[in-house]
Formats: sequence, C-alpha cells, structure tokens
Amino acid sequence: MNGCLILGTMDGANVEIAEEIGKENMFVFGKNVEEVDVARNEMYGGKRDYIGTRLARFFEVIKSGRFGGSTAAFRELIGLLEGGKDHYLVCHDFYSYLEAQELVDAAYRDSRRWNRMAIIGVAKSSKFSSDRTITEYCRDIWKIEPQPIPVPTVDPRARVRSFANLPITDQGN
Repeated sequence: MNGCLILGTMDGANVEIAEEIGKENMFVFGKNVEEVDVARNEMYGGKRDYIGTRLARFFEVIKSGRFGGSTAAFRELIGLLEGGKDHYLVCHDFYSYLEAQELVDAAYRDSRRWNRMAIIGVAKSSKFSSDRTITEYCRDIWKIEPQPIPVPTVDPRARVRSFANLPITDQGN
C-alpha cells in the first residue's frame, strides 16, 4: 500500500496481493505450490543437488569468516541447510531469487515501468487496509461488535477519560 514493489514467493499474503494487483506488478520467485512438495520429498530423501556450485561457494565464504567472523551459529545453520533441513526451501529458491533480482534491477532502470508498477500496487491494494482487516478480525475472529464513538464535547466533565477512577477537579483535569 505504500508504493514498494514486492519481491517474494507465491505463498501467504503474496497470493492474495497478486490477485488484487496482478502478478505482473510483482517480482515472484521460488517454487510454485505443486513443486514445493516434490522438492521437500527429494530433499528429505537425500537428494542435495539443489545447493549448486554458486550457493556452495557462498556458504564457504561465510564459513571462512570473510563477513566478520565465522561463528558456530553460522556454521551450524549452513550445515543444517546443506544436510537437508531446509523446510522453507531457502536453498531451493536461491537461484530463482537471483533471476528475480535481475528483473528488479532492470525494472528499476526503467523508471516509467517502476513507477507504473508502484502506482498500480497502491491503487489496487485497498483490500489490505488496516480498516478492513480490523473490521474482519472483529467480526470473523474475535466475534465483537463495533461500539459507538462518543461525541466530542467542550464540557471537560463529560469527556471520555482514560482512567475513569480519577477525580474530576474544577479545572477539568
């Protein structure tokens, strides 16, 4: 809603956003719904070719400490990813992400296209306003009804107060 362009996978809110603003106004990468289960089954079955040489080199650079130290936590995380503990398919989507980032860069160099995408995103994203979201949560999830908003008054004694138990003085404090 703020004019930022979306670079993301087609899951969660991005699916709904794409329905409203059009997938052509987003930069989508990663596995589609049908491919996710296949990729996970292959990974859990021991297939590890999804890492690839470029990502493997990147992991080695991280583990070498080039970016400020090679902590045990980074090594452990990389070990888990390389060992098939990549449930969210971070490694699987790496190369697709790089391709999408190239599309982002190209779009940014074309200011007319970039601005058009941003304007369409803003214009068609009203479904995601906080007003609608809160209204739906109140109705569908929390099961509460709207309450009337008190009418403003100049009489300080009649004003709605944050703390009802505070005494009202002659000054209206």
